[in-house]
Amino acid sequence: MTTLDPYERKILHELQRDASLTTAELAERIGLSPSPCWRRVDRLEREGVIRKRVALIDRRKVGLNAHVFAQVKLNAHGRANLDEFSAAIRGFPEVLDAYVLMGTMDFMLRIVAEDIDAYERFFFDKLSKLPGVQEINSIVALSEIKSTTELPI
Repeated sequence: MTTLDPYERKILHELQRDASLTTAELAERIGLSPSPCWRRVDRLEREGVIRKRVALIDRRKVGLNAHVFAQVKLNAHGRANLDEFSAAIRGFPEVLDAYVLMGTMDFMLRIVAEDIDAYERFFFDKLSKLPGVQEINSIVALSEIKSTTELPI
């Protein structure tokens, strides 16, 4: 864990809201001169606290209207080959997030698709054909109440 000083916390807060800020704009917002601000950002990037800076895209505006959570249970053979299943999941662009779970299911996947028909094709053509898959429970999200990438720092 990286120890953060108050300026670094402010930097992370501001960059989570707008990663396109210049160093000068960021420095002004947090009350620091540009040089020490840049050094702090550089350190946070080198240490992996800031993994990358991206544009957040509205999935619906690019035609990805189906938002599905899939709980996946593997059989005993599948659990013995978690690396193989994990590698396959990483290769599916439809899968935005994947988590290993403790409990009755082994994985939780967050998936986007053009529509429910496209999800059905993904389900039958790709996901259900992975070796070791025993059960998949799909949960369709109807609407988003909250969606954020901001961590409470």
